[in-house]
Amino acid sequence: MITFVGAGPGAADLITVRGAQRLGRADVVVWASSLVPEALLTHARPDAVVHDSAAMTLEDVLGVYAAHPTESVVRLHSGDPALYGAIQEQIDWCVDNGRNFEIVPGVSSLAAAAAAAGRELTVPALAQSVVMTRLAGRTAASMPARESVAAFSAHGATMAVFLSGARPRQLQEELLGPGSGYDGDTPAVIVVRASWPDEQVVPTTVGRLAGDLAATGARTTVLVLVGPALAAGRDGARSHLYSPGFAHQFRRRSRRGSTVGRAARKGAQ
Repeated sequence: MITFVGAGPGAADLITVRGAQRLGRADVVVWASSLVPEALLTHARPDAVVHDSAAMTLEDVLGVYAAHPTESVVRLHSGDPALYGAIQEQIDWCVDNGRNFEIVPGVSSLAAAAAAAGRELTVPALAQSVVMTRLAGRTAASMPARESVAAFSAHGATMAVFLSGARPRQLQEELLGPGSGYDGDTPAVIVVRASWPDEQVVPTTVGRLAGDLAATGARTTVLVLVGPALAAGRDGARSHLYSPGFAHQFRRRSRRGSTVGRAARKGAQ
């Protein structure tokens, strides 16, 4: 069995219980030292064969899989494998070669960055959608033209920009391009190495983004969050879900305010 495990954003205790269990049973582990902290390997068996994929090609990784047809193999990916995980070609290899595989989801760096920023990304009346994207750089051929940062900026929704820390000026220009839903005062947060011991969190605005991002000195493991939901304070409307005047299948609408007291009294009867 080949198991693709989401290692989480960095902190060794942010891997899922299932991911840690699979890692602890693995005979062979393939991990990227450039993206996944070595502390994650504490979950692996001391006698597991460990390969560092930082300098490996896809063919090298597949060669490891082919060399261990009967062993339990864990491919440890940063964050969640479904987001920029480069696992699809590995899955295709498994299918073509009759190898059993499974995917264990992980805590994404987006979740860790939002937690570090102390903000909810979907705030009523401000933003109810989150766009996850990246700049088109050396891998521009893989980026559909309709999915550029500039194209998504027109929506003014919360945007999470991955893999773009090395191009701060280009990122700012695309966020402020013609027809953008953002302006120079739109809040932004730069999160470098979310949940790692040396995590950096830099609140800023789109207008200051290029300078503040360059000042971090970071080029990798950077996530930039943009949008009105990131503003400090309580500018958004109250969520309907827990509003006394909003009913759903588990709670009646209340005209007098909180239902907590009545629910507690009923439970005590």
